[in-house]
Amino acid sequence: MPKTHRIALLFNANKIYDRELITGIAAYLAGTRTAWDLFLEEDFRLRLSGIEDWQGDGIIADFDDPTVARALTATSVPLVAVGGSYENPDDYPAGIPYVATDNFKLVKLAYDHLIEAGLRNIAMFSLPEAQKNRWAQEREKAYSRLMVRDKLAPEIYRGQCTSASQWNESVEQQIAWLHSLPKPVGVIAVTDARARQLMQACALAGIEVPEQVAVIGIDNDPLARMLTRIPMSSVIQGAQEMGRTAAHLLDQMLHGVRLADTRILVPPAGINVLASSKHESGCHPHVMRARHFIRQYACQGIKTDQVADYVGISRSSLEGYFRQELGCSVHDEILRLRLEAATGILARGDCNLTDVAIRCGFTSSQYMHSVFKRELGCTPRAWQERSRTEAAPTTLAFRGGSGGDADARDYAGMKA
Repeated sequence: MPKTHRIALLFNANKIYDRELITGIAAYLAGTRTAWDLFLEEDFRLRLSGIEDWQGDGIIADFDDPTVARALTATSVPLVAVGGSYENPDDYPAGIPYVATDNFKLVKLAYDHLIEAGLRNIAMFSLPEAQKNRWAQEREKAYSRLMVRDKLAPEIYRGQCTSASQWNESVEQQIAWLHSLPKPVGVIAVTDARARQLMQACALAGIEVPEQVAVIGIDNDPLARMLTRIPMSSVIQGAQEMGRTAAHLLDQMLHGVRLADTRILVPPAGINVLASSKHESGCHPHVMRARHFIRQYACQGIKTDQVADYVGISRSSLEGYFRQELGCSVHDEILRLRLEAATGILARGDCNLTDVAIRCGFTSSQYMHSVFKRELGCTPRAWQERSRTEAAPTTLAFRGGSGGDADARDYAGMKA
């Protein structure tokens, strides 16, 4: 029988990035049938004391945390470090194999996306300068390089660390910064958590997202997305690939391969483009304001009259602007976002169709069924089955143009 090795994974399992890394390590073990007994704490920092004397066979550790890096300086067991990339090669730990997320490519993917959306003002929302935030400062450097390359002036706001005592002051400062920016503007947040905070500040200040401020984060964290009214765009880190790579390097070291100073940069896996960064230039201000309201409340059963009241014009005037700018009615836009929300829920797993209809603002499951048949050519269940076997489209081809009193028919669906 092959030897079973005792391996410590020093990651914070409460963070989505770390969980994805651990998932990649698990995938490597499953794919190679490598026998490891894993030492893993939900909060590894509780077990750092004495880790240098640990009697195991190997360690894979998060070196973005300076406390971890310091604790492992004297370890004698095979070690693979994981963390962010550095612009200066001298900043990497010496003599240790290192697997890095490519910070420059993460930021470039977000930057290019905002440029392609027609934005020419690009800013960054970062974190306060600190040793524990070195990875965020590296993302600032990447952003600044891109801006200088394009002969633009970098605009970086770090704000405060999240704390209950400073929450109100922090939000007020974010709002003041947002008001100071030229509009429209795209903002790259160094994490999804930071992006979510900024979107909350926009909501409190009445700033339209993405018409005035388009926001994109980094991490593709489903929890952060669930806590935003407007679906949030995010760059997907290649964290699972990083985990697989780190496990492979350690496996080689356990079999005698010398890998000191090996550095592997892993590019992002892609970008999840949702409503928060889908900026469309040239829309009439009334249409921009209406769509901002619809994005926030489409799934709460709003009607066209409520949208017109929010914008401050008559229903007929708003309908005219929508027909001219978008070629559809206000109700069509509400229905499109409800359909987008429903397909997203169905794609994530088993669910009760009545619950989905209620959550997405449809007046009944029967009405949702008819909308699916008309717009997607299949039932909700059929769409769900299809999404499991093939990649679902990121943008739905919504035909709309239902004509007549759509809001009245929506109410009729509730009576069915």
